[in-house]
Amino acid sequence: MPNLTKILAGVLIVVALLLGLFAWTLSRRPAPVTVTPVTHASFPVVVATHTLPAGKAITVDELRVQLLPINPNGAFTDPAQLVGRVPNAEIGADSPVLETQLSSGLAERVEPGERALAVRVDEGNAVGNRLRPGNFVDVFFTLKRDGVVGSGGEIDRTQARLLMSKVRVLAFGNATTSGDTAGDPNGLVRTAVLAVPVADVDRLTLAESSGRLIFALRNPKDAEVVDQSALPAYPAVLKTVARADASEPLQDSTRAAAGVSLDALSGSTNSAGTSARLPPLPHMPPTRVVRSTNSTKSGIEVIRGGRAETVAW
Repeated sequence: MPNLTKILAGVLIVVALLLGLFAWTLSRRPAPVTVTPVTHASFPVVVATHTLPAGKAITVDELRVQLLPINPNGAFTDPAQLVGRVPNAEIGADSPVLETQLSSGLAERVEPGERALAVRVDEGNAVGNRLRPGNFVDVFFTLKRDGVVGSGGEIDRTQARLLMSKVRVLAFGNATTSGDTAGDPNGLVRTAVLAVPVADVDRLTLAESSGRLIFALRNPKDAEVVDQSALPAYPAVLKTVARADASEPLQDSTRAAAGVSLDALSGSTNSAGTSARLPPLPHMPPTRVVRSTNSTKSGIEVIRGGRAETVAW
């Protein structure tokens, strides 16, 4: 009996040693690594279905949404955001359409048939420097008398007139409709950018260079504008070629190319292009000079319009 107990204890000791050795062996083995499949991220990006030429407005059928592994900076996710936008340069087929490739800034706010034109302003002619981008103004101009009356100068009479009505202000100083909407706090505004019909650019630039422009702020809901049909047509600097269909009006760019002269703008020529006769000068009584016969005091008696005075000499 005691021998059996000793044998059983020895067997248990051997089993414990074997189990300890097995546990030590398992601890030496590396832990199994679970392999997970790699998934690539994808982003919806608007790309061109074919080559988009520069300078042509984009239509919705020229775009599609495609999943790309990258999300470029300035990309679009909805084709509707690009309809009507104009590329600055050619965009290749299947290429993402980016914001930097599209026309932006003031050019996007100039309507067809208009041109953005910068004119000089100061506090005195820009409503006390209170103009803001998006305002509408009436443009008045003054032409001052040039030299002595009757000397033959182009502007023989000082005048002030309304040149253009309801002109849209695109920018005033550093403020634009897409950026800052406040004026320059230091009052150092020197230019205003106006949206001018191309046919009127000639008149505006000529009036600015030869006179002074005044901007009158107006309510945007006021629809009254100048009736050009009630005013005589300006004779052009260049004659246009006679066409078979004379009833069709000239394009605005063609009218601008024909130009307008300063004497036509000031009204010193009629619609036929000939010089208009100026009104006669008011009659002034002649000036007579009578030598004084007084021997005690030398002088000249000058008579102006019935008034006599003696000037010493």
